[in-house]
Amino acid sequence: MDAYLIPAVDGVAYGLLLFVVAAGLTLAFGVGDVLNLAHGTLFAFGAYAAAKVSDGSWGSLALAVLIGTATAAAGGALLSVLLVPLAGRGHLAQALLTFGVALVVGDLLVTVFGPDELPITVPASLDRPVDIAGHSYPGYRLAFIGVAALIAVALYVVVARTRAGSLVRATVDDRDMVATLGVDPFKVRTGVLAVGGALAGLAGALGAPIIGPGPRVADLVLLLSLVVVVLGGMGSIGGALIAAIAVGEIQTVGVTAQPTLAPFLMFGAMAVVLALRAGGLLKSRRVAT
Repeated sequence: MDAYLIPAVDGVAYGLLLFVVAAGLTLAFGVGDVLNLAHGTLFAFGAYAAAKVSDGSWGSLALAVLIGTATAAAGGALLSVLLVPLAGRGHLAQALLTFGVALVVGDLLVTVFGPDELPITVPASLDRPVDIAGHSYPGYRLAFIGVAALIAVALYVVVARTRAGSLVRATVDDRDMVATLGVDPFKVRTGVLAVGGALAGLAGALGAPIIGPGPRVADLVLLLSLVVVVLGGMGSIGGALIAAIAVGEIQTVGVTAQPTLAPFLMFGAMAVVLALRAGGLLKSRRVAT
């Protein structure tokens, strides 16, 4: 068991990173009914910002977070505008458009930043190993676990306890009624996609030392985020958190224990959940807390 302690802690960090990304994806689907396959690219914005801006000082880290979050938020809002002509045409049209955007932007990122994975420099005070039961563990990852946990709590409070969260949930339940109250559902959707993008960019900037910026990072993050959303339930924040931790542990402890079986376990669980939902044995609620 001692050999699995560090991978288990690493799985929590990895899972919380996936949760912050997947939370934006599940909000986009739950409120905007948008299947955003460019979500991983928004994560890449934050990761590349961290690689290029952060030089080991706290100020540069804060600037990287600001740039990554703002750029990804703008990207999410722009996607909402691009999807307007596709209103009523279903998820396939949305998937094709956002996937095309992801391909184009992904090639642009590789052209600008190069085909290699970029190194990340973190503040020296966070770059020190921390002793956990006689094992060394990166201090930055422990700090990230704390920050990501705060983000998860804040997201739950906003969705479940604030007027903005009530408006979001009301838009999911009855858009026409929200419109009769003088609130434009399109603005709500745009705001949610911007917030979802901001979460992805924030995760990219803070999580770059865990999943570094490279030519395939957007695809990897999107794939794992989709697994989290499917396992946790479309639109379920709490479900996404549980599923993200489970996926994180499979990616770390599972690979350590059974490197050949771990990937099959993750995708096998997703297949079972999809089959049960198709048969009506499992139900998911949109923007459930």
